[in-house]
Amino acid sequence: MNKRTFLKRTSLLGIGSLVSYSSIGKLVKSVAQLPAAAVALDEEFWASIRGGYKLKPDYINLENGYYSIMPQEILEQYLDHVREVNMQGSYYMRTVQFDNKNAAAAKVAELAGCSADEVVITRNTTESLDMIISGMDWKPGDEAIMAEQDYGAMLDMFRQVSKRYGMVNKVLSVPMDPKSDDEIVELYANAITPKTKLLMVCHMINITGQILPVRKICDMAHAKGVPVMVDGAHAIAHIQFSIPDLHCDYYGASLHKWLSVPLGAGMLYVKKEHIGKVWPIFADSTKKDDDILRLNHTGTSPVATDLTITNAIDFYHKIGAERKEARLRYLQNYWVARVRDMPHVILNTPSDPQRSCGIANVGIKGMKPGDFQKILLDKYKIYTVAIDSAGVHGCRITPNVFTTVAELDVLVNALGQMRA
Repeated sequence: MNKRTFLKRTSLLGIGSLVSYSSIGKLVKSVAQLPAAAVALDEEFWASIRGGYKLKPDYINLENGYYSIMPQEILEQYLDHVREVNMQGSYYMRTVQFDNKNAAAAKVAELAGCSADEVVITRNTTESLDMIISGMDWKPGDEAIMAEQDYGAMLDMFRQVSKRYGMVNKVLSVPMDPKSDDEIVELYANAITPKTKLLMVCHMINITGQILPVRKICDMAHAKGVPVMVDGAHAIAHIQFSIPDLHCDYYGASLHKWLSVPLGAGMLYVKKEHIGKVWPIFADSTKKDDDILRLNHTGTSPVATDLTITNAIDFYHKIGAERKEARLRYLQNYWVARVRDMPHVILNTPSDPQRSCGIANVGIKGMKPGDFQKILLDKYKIYTVAIDSAGVHGCRITPNVFTTVAELDVLVNALGQMRA
């Protein structure tokens, strides 16, 4: 970027204050005609986006996969919602609460490319998918297929229903660096039998960042008469996709991750024809069996969070889905390319860059992940999370749109120096 362009942008943003939502709109307009791949490399642009966040200066935050920090503009809108609901009290709860929640769900459905009557707001991915797992009409001997790399909460629920109903869990292991989509599809296909009642698959494996060929898996499973449930915790507002294009039957995600909604928001998609087959966690006699809202009766909920979903989606669209994905992919490739050939470094993420996006996992030969995590924080002031299960031994690295390449250079330098 030339000096004139940079000065023009900074004049749009203002000096000495956090970047406002309207200023971000002007900033984005300045790159609107550029390809997303080109904007991904524009450090001044992303430094300006970073200006809209209030970040703790004590460490470099590379653990954004658990919970993505809200930009200040969204945080202020959230606090405004809290104040408004608090001012109205029971009046709000007894009048417009449900209309507003349904409107937020409709906006999530639009984001995911599906029908509003197939989506409900939940509290997180765990609630969404555990509702499906526990709500199926299991019989002794029924089988479910999953991977050891799937999220622990869902695996725990499958274990519980196995104890309760006598169903059988078939757990496979997804290859770390698959040669092709067919290798993965065949792995799941070989596990299916006439007794298979449900197949669960991650859209993006949370501990490694690997993106799985969900549509191909769904098409294969459907050809064998098996419905598919997808864990999309890390996919919404991370990579671009449409749920109907995946051909899945159930899809759950957390909105407090890459969409940057306040904590306590998730979504559940159920294909219309399956809604009546699921027993809800909490009963609701006021809804028909084919009404998706019957799966959303969880008692009093944090309604200010529901209201903020709309603000977060607007912010996501303002930055641009394509630009955000391109930036996250660029950041991951930036640091991974610099450490891949280090002999003491282990990368637990596919080598094909199209099989991942912002998330990757790295380990040090001979070093326990917990020790690795501690050294990164204590010595290099990098905060991340240790993963030591399901054949994955390392730290998960999850940058965000406010992450700079200079921060990733610190990570690269740390990895270059570390030895067991």
